[in-house]
Amino acid sequence: MHQLAASDLHLGTGAIPRLRVHGVLEPMGSNRLQFDHAVQMAREVLGPETLKTLHLKKNLDFAFDEERNGYRQRYRGNAYVQKEGLSLVLRRIPINVPTLEQLNLPSHLGDFIRYHQGMLLITGPSGCGKTSTAAALLNMINDRRTDHIITLEDPVEYVFKNNKALINQRQIGRDVDSYPTALKGALRQDPDVILVGELRDLETTRLAVTAAETGHLVIGTLHTQSAAKTIYRLIDQFPPEQQAQIRTMMSETLRAVITQQLIARADGRGRIPAVEVLVNTDSVANMIRDGKTYQLTNAIQTGRSQGMIAMDVYIQELIDAGRVTKEEAISRGLLGPAKE
Repeated sequence: MHQLAASDLHLGTGAIPRLRVHGVLEPMGSNRLQFDHAVQMAREVLGPETLKTLHLKKNLDFAFDEERNGYRQRYRGNAYVQKEGLSLVLRRIPINVPTLEQLNLPSHLGDFIRYHQGMLLITGPSGCGKTSTAAALLNMINDRRTDHIITLEDPVEYVFKNNKALINQRQIGRDVDSYPTALKGALRQDPDVILVGELRDLETTRLAVTAAETGHLVIGTLHTQSAAKTIYRLIDQFPPEQQAQIRTMMSETLRAVITQQLIARADGRGRIPAVEVLVNTDSVANMIRDGKTYQLTNAIQTGRSQGMIAMDVYIQELIDAGRVTKEEAISRGLLGPAKE
């Protein structure tokens, strides 16, 4: 993993181990992993007690640190049972929290940490770097403000060190039973900023919106492909009779939606993020309140002076700068005929 700068390692019983290098799965040799080898690897990573939990639940998220030859590395993992036996997926997480510059993200995204109340959403498909972006923004707050930050994650990925801020990190399943339970507790723990690792269900979303409405900055992540779809997805979680109220609450508490995708670089040296940004201006708030989410795409297209940018515009700028190819963007469905 380290030699090839791979992001993920796949170990599955009955399969050739594979590494994900710059978004592409590549086999490691030709030998298939045997069942007893997979179990032994899981035991080394999880420990015997956690392995018992995996045996009962059949699926388990976890994170761990490894130190070897004086070098420390952190991993996020998932262990699960499949028809051949046991499988593991490990994702490499940098020990040091990255900056927006190191992530190749626009510097003006850092402007959103000026808010002390409201909701900032970071969205995109799985594996697109949402957690890294959220961590970079949190670390900016850590460096600049004397806030109390609570992170709710499944599992804890980046490990923060207190600077100006006080940071408490809670892992779902280890430190607290669920996101709703953690959010209810957080509201009584005097937080200024709350990171919600995933707005995955109605109750978590309801509590996150309430926290944003009651004077906290809530940073949440969501698996959606565009800013407009993010708003629709959040509101659509609620029963029809509650959606008007939620639209009003969202129109008042939302600060911005950052949507990102990773695209292979033209020079073959990894991947680079493409972003879309929706800022909750007065006109955007009216669209959300009135249920006119279909107009949000047009608002993004015309809101460049207010910090907004559309995904296809951003990608075209990357193409014009020679950082990605048009063919790659089209093949990903992010530009041109495939997008239509």
